[in-house]
This record gives sequence, C-alpha cells and structure tokens, in this order.
Amino acid sequence: MTDYNSVYDFALKNGCAAVFDEPLSAHTSFKIGGNAKLFVVPESDEALAELLKYCADGNIRTLIIGNGSNMLVSDDGIDAVVILMCRESSGVSCSDGGVLECDAGVSLSKVCRFALDNSLTGLEFAYGIPGTLGGAVYMNAGAYGGEIKDVIIKCDCLTPDGQKRTFTADEMKLGYRKSVFSQNGCVITKVYLKLNSGDYDKIKAEMTDILNRRKSKQPLEYPSAGSVFKRPEGHFAGALIEQCNLKGVSVGGAQVSQKHAGFIINTGGATALDVMSLVKLIQDKVLSETGVLLEPEIKIYN
Repeated sequence: MTDYNSVYDFALKNGCAAVFDEPLSAHTSFKIGGNAKLFVVPESDEALAELLKYCADGNIRTLIIGNGSNMLVSDDGIDAVVILMCRESSGVSCSDGGVLECDAGVSLSKVCRFALDNSLTGLEFAYGIPGTLGGAVYMNAGAYGGEIKDVIIKCDCLTPDGQKRTFTADEMKLGYRKSVFSQNGCVITKVYLKLNSGDYDKIKAEMTDILNRRKSKQPLEYPSAGSVFKRPEGHFAGALIEQCNLKGVSVGGAQVSQKHAGFIINTGGATALDVMSLVKLIQDKVLSETGVLLEPEIKIYN
C-alpha cells in the first residue's frame, strides 16, 4: 500500500503545497471526477524534480496535469500523487529574435496574448485552445491550419526520476495529437517557441476572428473536454456523428452537443460513467452505420 503520508511530508518540506483527497472535478474542464489520493503543487522545477525522484524511488504512481482540458477522470478518483503544473509563478518571457521562453504550466491563451502584446505572429491559430502550453506540446495541439510543431524549437523536461533533459523539435516526434512524451513519461517544464515580427492590428484581428469562430461553432458555454474523438483519415468525426443522428443524444448528464457533434458536454451532474457510456454508444453506432471506428482523443484516467 502506498504511504501517501510520507509523500505529503516530503512535499511540504520541499516547498510544495499538498492536500489529501482533492476533488479532481475542480481541476478538469469536464467538471467530472473523483478525488486524488494526494494532490501536490510544486512551486519550482527544482521542487518538482525532487518530488519525482522521491516517488520514483518509492515506486509511487504520479500523474501530471495542467488545466485538465483533455481528460476524463474516473468517478472513483485516482490512486496516485497528482501533480499540478499550473502555479502562480508560471510565466512567459521574450528574448531577441522572437523566441519565447515559457513555463509549461502557463495557459496557452496567455502565451498567445503575450505574443500579441509583443507584435509576434505565428501562434494565432492557438488562441482559445484551452489548456496549458505543456499540454499543448504533449498533444501537439493544433487548429485552423496551425500546430505547435510549426513554432516550437525545443523544450526542457524532467525524466520520470527527476533528471533534467532537453528535447529538440525533431526529437519530440510531433505528429497528429501525439508526441514522444506519451511514451517516455518525461515531464515538460519549459517550452521555447520561435515567432516572427508582425503587425499588431493584423495579429489581433486574426485572433479575434478565430475566437469568434470557436464561440459560434463550439459549445463553450458547457463543461467539456473539447473534441472527444480524433479525426479519422478521410473523414471528420463530428460530421460522422451528426450523419448518424446522434446530436442531442444523452446518457445521464452527458450529451452530444447540439452545436458541434464532436463534443460531449456536461449538462449538469454528468459522471465519468455517463461520458464513457456515451462514447461507447457513439463508437458502436458510427461503426455500424459508416464502417469507421472512432478513436478517442480525450485521455481517460482511473
């Protein structure tokens, strides 16, 4: 049995905030999920490295989260040390040549606004994507013709046992909603982006246009985890789901959005079981009627 008390004591001694049985519904965009056995917020990368090493030495499971915008947590919670990367000190700075140095826990929208304030172009596509920059790199987030791989130079990481490492863009193996980090377990701590000088008014206009398009097409007024399924080759998941007349279909408090069929929304009181049951219903019907098997994009944790 995991000795969470010892991890708690170690975390406090190393400058981390820590609490037992933290509801993860408060840390996910779905607003769904049970408790974390232990929830820790390291106040520095050094504290994070020490915590990772301690947990690795004790064979203690850890889970890294940012804004929780692409995850579904079990109703039973997670038997692990859940480590939050979003901290008050997370920020962005700019060096000569348009290179941004960003903490992994900073929100993607904050990075976009920083780029705008400095008249730097190249990141407009990402405005309005929920989540942290670290999560965006992990998933190679993209929209409106752009992807993180288009602007990233390198990132600093910690290995699962707390050792420092740097990955170049090529070493990250960024592809459609994937990267090397889903296999190697490294924790992204800093991200370096290369942007170009641009016109402030043009950048602002494009960001405003993209945000307005998101608002008009996506159910942002409800808790969700964004697009539930990956884009199948030669198709669009939302179009297939709509073709199968699944818009508005519900299981408990989980519903296929009337605005965008690629989203499952929490209409109030939805459980993880509701969402997973609805995902299965969608997959079965789409496969039966179109022959296409939809692969979830959201990450499910228990």
